[in-house]
Amino acid sequence: QVQLVESGGGLVQPGDSLRVSCAASGRTSSIYKMGWFRQAPGKEREFVAAINWSGGTTYYADSVKGRFTISRDNAKITVYLQMNSLQPEDAAVYYCAAGGGKFSYRMKSFYDYWGQGTQVTVSS
Repeated sequence: QVQLVESGGGLVQPGDSLRVSCAASGRTSSIYKMGWFRQAPGKEREFVAAINWSGGTTYYADSVKGRFTISRDNAKITVYLQMNSLQPEDAAVYYCAAGGGKFSYRMKSFYDYWGQGTQVTVSS
């Protein structure tokens, strides 16, 4: 089992930046990829960004490319999502996920473990 704990969400204004973190524990040697997904009220959970845990290759949704950056700290077994130029449409609960397989970084069904989520609100 892998446990994931997110932190760093909050209320920001449009144009602001925010960084959310996800700390992994447990059987972390099984992790091949980690990702961030988000879910707004009334919408499906959608892919935001992902990273290959060993090589560091990153993947982004078109809607966040150029504004968001995913990174990892192998020593702390933590993944980060730096979010810049936040807009109201970015408001959602952000979930961290970890998966052991090398396929499909963008599909939530290919992730085995999920955090509890952290709320990001963007409002003036």
